[in-house]
Amino acid sequence: MAKDTETEIEHLPDSELASLLVPDLLPRHIAIIMDGNGRWAAQRGLPRMAGHTEGITSVRDMINLCRELNIKALTIYAFSQENWKRPAAETNALMMLLESYLQMEMEALIEKDTRFRAIGRVNTLPESALAWVRKVERKTAHCDKLNLTVALSYGGRSEIVDAVRRLAEDVKAGTVTPDQIDEDMLEGYLSTHGLPDPDLLIRTSGETRISNFLLWQLAYTEMYFTPTLWPDFRRHDALLALHDYQRRERRFGRTRDQVSDHPDEKVGKRSA
Repeated sequence: MAKDTETEIEHLPDSELASLLVPDLLPRHIAIIMDGNGRWAAQRGLPRMAGHTEGITSVRDMINLCRELNIKALTIYAFSQENWKRPAAETNALMMLLESYLQMEMEALIEKDTRFRAIGRVNTLPESALAWVRKVERKTAHCDKLNLTVALSYGGRSEIVDAVRRLAEDVKAGTVTPDQIDEDMLEGYLSTHGLPDPDLLIRTSGETRISNFLLWQLAYTEMYFTPTLWPDFRRHDALLALHDYQRRERRFGRTRDQVSDHPDEKVGKRSA
């Protein structure tokens, strides 16, 4: 798309941006690395936690937009294993913020038919935070409009290690033989089993790396990097990301001519 056209789209109102999206070409699953909360706060002379708190509004915007557009899965990177290295005062405050969010949003998630699920080494969370995570998982287990997956104490490498460990235990028990192991089987041991791989990854704040997030699942994902800090990333920014995604041709290893012969497969499941 020409630069002038891109600029024109950026200035369209949200309602018109949404109307220009092609429903059949929307991603089924969006993953987000929510980055820039600390910088957002620092730019305003505020404590870092102010950025994390403001970022919750961006999460709400994304949940509402996904439901509106019938996008079935949203996975957000909330707290990595590496984040435990931060000062104890910040990690403790983040855990309190997590509890507060779950307490405030549980009824809204149920009302919006949104299933909440946490992935990662969640058992390392403080007891109180873990109790709220499990409670909201139980209370929303019946919801099926949107799957909201929150990565907590998560690392992509450790997820794969944990999956391999569980698979090895089944091999040892004799319920699986080594020659049965393939990609589909291993995928079933991952914490995201049952969800399609993300079609679109969004990372905010200008960083252009995936930071140990969904290493297996992102194999064929389209990536969108924006300088916008997460607390400023709202509905308009998400709509621009979706427009950018819809301009891309997803070939999954095929040639451009092969994809042209099968236009219905431009956006779809990972090819074998």
